[in-house]
Amino acid sequence: MSKEYVVLDLEWNQGYPKHEHSDIPFEVIEIGAVKLDQDKKIIDRFESLVRPAVYKKLFFMSAKVTGISMGELKEADPFPEVFKRFMDWCGEDYIFCTWGSMDLTELRRNIRFHKLEPLSRGPLPFLDIQKLYSLEYDDGKSRLALKKAVDLLMIEKTDAFHRADSDAFYTAEIFMRLNQRGLEKYESYDLYRLPATKADEVHALFPTYSKYISRGFTNKRSVLHDKEAASVRCFFCDKPTQITIPWVSVNGKQYFAMGKCAEHGMMRGHLRIKKNWDGVIYGMKTIRPAKPGDEGELRQKEKTMKEQEKKLKKMFRNNSSETRGI
Repeated sequence: MSKEYVVLDLEWNQGYPKHEHSDIPFEVIEIGAVKLDQDKKIIDRFESLVRPAVYKKLFFMSAKVTGISMGELKEADPFPEVFKRFMDWCGEDYIFCTWGSMDLTELRRNIRFHKLEPLSRGPLPFLDIQKLYSLEYDDGKSRLALKKAVDLLMIEKTDAFHRADSDAFYTAEIFMRLNQRGLEKYESYDLYRLPATKADEVHALFPTYSKYISRGFTNKRSVLHDKEAASVRCFFCDKPTQITIPWVSVNGKQYFAMGKCAEHGMMRGHLRIKKNWDGVIYGMKTIRPAKPGDEGELRQKEKTMKEQEKKLKKMFRNNSSETRGI
């Protein structure tokens, strides 16, 4: 059977200040989804409210935005029952699609809280329709609100926004209007669970760049000294390049490097060092063929970094001198 698409949207509640549960800051109160076949035609819909187990009072913004009442939620089934029905409805061969990246993370957090079988033991591939919309209709970097994209595509608004079933439907309508070939190859990864081992690390190749997602590390230095995380491989042949500009950073979170492949020319690497929800450090790296001006930009970053290091060393020396003079 060919893979189907499950376009998912969630609504959630949260605790009032000082009354939040650290393991589940956002509790799912509604699941909505639209199922599309391999030709991106709607074949089914799913919607269910969820009875809360943690936050028994609606946060004022949750009530205002969704229009859901606590009375309705008290009549709904608890999360484990709704989630089981939802997964049975999803079937066996599908990929999740969402508007943005938050829904799957919060769904997986709720799954973990209720001690249910996880969706995945590691990173979960999905299609971020918000990103794909930007790749086709915008600059590929900006991220529009769902309602704005619906307006720009002149999609008929038949239901109110900020309800899981209607937002899933509008997201599906946008997905159905994406015509650029190859867009669905740009999978995203929900990283609520990181790769458990080196063998589980993500190595993904897209039409214009490659992506690497590391396993967890105890600190930033370990990421930067890991052979795979610190490499700049050729986008075309995957062979290690000769580094021409070592990893440089001006903020300690994003690093850039360039390397030269003898056969395919210059490659630009971008390494982001991030922290997962449980405090584990990991690296997310992209590599693409270099563009004109990349080398000059990175040389400037390298110069700025060295100037910052000189200032820090000078400050340290001055402080040390003042301390000795006391």
